[in-house]
Amino acid sequence: MTVLIDRPSWPAHGRLWGHLVSDVSLAELHAFAARLGLPPRSFDLDHYDVPEERYDELVAAGAHPVGYRELVVRLRASGLRVRGRDRDAVRHAGTRPAR
Repeated sequence: MTVLIDRPSWPAHGRLWGHLVSDVSLAELHAFAARLGLPPRSFDLDHYDVPEERYDELVAAGAHPVGYRELVVRLRASGLRVRGRDRDAVRHAGTRPAR
C-alpha cells in the first residue's frame, strides 16, 4: 500500500490544502480515504484534497509524506495522473484513464 500526501500549501476557503494520492490504484486510495472518513466530494479525479488540520492524522494512519514534486512524479509514473489540460474533458465525460 502506497498512499502519499504532500504538505498542505494550497490556499482555498480560508485554509491550506494538500493532496492525498495512491501510486498503486484508485481502489487503494478510495479505501484509505473511506477508512479515515474523507468525504467523497473531496476526490478530484486522481487525488483527494485534504485540509491542513487532517495532515498529521493521515500520516499517522499510514500516508507517506512527500514533497509536491515527488507526489506528481509518482502519480504520473503510476498512470493515474489526470493532466491539467484533460481535467475538464475527463470530468464531463465521466471517464478517466484505466487503472
